[in-house]
Amino acid sequence: MQKASLTALAREQLKIAREASNGRGARTVFGGHEHLLRQTVIALAAGHRLDEHASPGEATVFVLTGRVRMASGGAEWEGSPGDLLTVPDAPHSLDGIEDSAVLLTVAKRG
Repeated sequence: MQKASLTALAREQLKIAREASNGRGARTVFGGHEHLLRQTVIALAAGHRLDEHASPGEATVFVLTGRVRMASGGAEWEGSPGDLLTVPDAPHSLDGIEDSAVLLTVAKRG
């Protein structure tokens, strides 16, 4: 059994994101290359983004703090704390509207 404070991890990664030139910070909470499921806390400083990329499998983004915008194929979705966004199975991007932290959950394709 493992325990992690997502609140503390979000705070830690936001500090890293604010100081990083790319405005990002990330830490895997669970999973990795040997697992099908992976959960990662990702922080984006306001005005920074994860450029468009392909989905690695079924995925969701749970907004921990701040506001984010996910875009794919001309459609956009905004998320605030407590919102769960389903990641489209298509190229997509994620913007930090405010300083934000999200929990990305991915079930990789086998």
